Amino acid sequence: MNAVITSTIINYNSLSPSWISGENWPSKVLLGEISAAFSRRRTKVSCSKSSPDDYHSTLKSLNSRGRFPRKSLGQHYMLNSDINDQLASAADVKEGDFVLEIGPGTGSLTNVLINSGATVLAIEKDPHMVALVTERFADSDKFKVLQEDFVKCHIRSHMLSILESRRLSHPDSALAKVVSNLPFNISTDVVKLLLPMGDIFSKVVLLLQDEAALRLVEPALRTSEYRPINILINFYSEPEYNFRVPRENFFPQPKVDAAVVTFKLKHPSDYPDVSSTKNFFSLVNSAFNGKRKMLRKSLQHISSSPEIEKALGVAGLPVTSRPEELTLDDFVKLHNVIASE
Repeated sequence: MNAVITSTIINYNSLSPSWISGENWPSKVLLGEISAAFSRRRTKVSCSKSSPDDYHSTLKSLNSRGRFPRKSLGQHYMLNSDINDQLASAADVKEGDFVLEIGPGTGSLTNVLINSGATVLAIEKDPHMVALVTERFADSDKFKVLQEDFVKCHIRSHMLSILESRRLSHPDSALAKVVSNLPFNISTDVVKLLLPMGDIFSKVVLLLQDEAALRLVEPALRTSEYRPINILINFYSEPEYNFRVPRENFFPQPKVDAAVVTFKLKHPSDYPDVSSTKNFFSLVNSAFNGKRKMLRKSLQHISSSPEIEKALGVAGLPVTSRPEELTLDDFVKLHNVIASE
């Protein structure tokens, strides 16, 4: 365990080792043990907006409502306040910013964002966590939480309404930002939803599973890791792998490490020049549906094999090209040639 965890006054080593390591979800009996341990403490652990969130304050927040992490929701809570500080720093959160946070949990990252001067809109699926952060930040005029499933909510409508209202009173207000410690099981869906919103967000900073982060940001051509989402990411943003976050920093401890990734979103005027983004991504997805096939075979439903070969030649690509061999620029050239025919 890291220093944040081992420095706590409570003897967590007396609790179930499998629970601490994240091998099993904690039971209500263990939550009772935590409650009793906290009741024996002479020094009260504050969960106010000004206090940093660490191991014991996070567990106290959960236990205050008799809650334990739900595996079905992919809940892994951050125990290290320094990581939250680094997340906010990666997004360059400052006074006057508007930040969207997905899955605030107990509000540990929210706390950092608000203390950095940002106004925060949080989207939380778990009603118990909604109640917790609502109570925690009840005195703040810089926080609002919506109980919704992010991948199903109308986030563009929410954000446009909020930003239009802000611009009435702050004409020079900048684009919003996204800073979030995401449940790993929705990370790909969230990336697909957020990155095409360069007219709303300037930066998207996410805490993702480390292996997924590497696949999204640093895929190599001609490998099985190279997929349509890599084309999408580079079409809409400039991605950057920031740093790895060891699994010991989470409760319950996941089986994998995490990583912080920054996506600097492109404004729509800076997207690659294609005649139709819908048709472009349809071509890309079709190409990868037959990943081991040559494009002259996998794109036959778009044009005949000889026509695809001709288009590849005009685009300066070998007629034997396969999808994993093409960069974003290559796909753009190929699409535009086919679209012009």
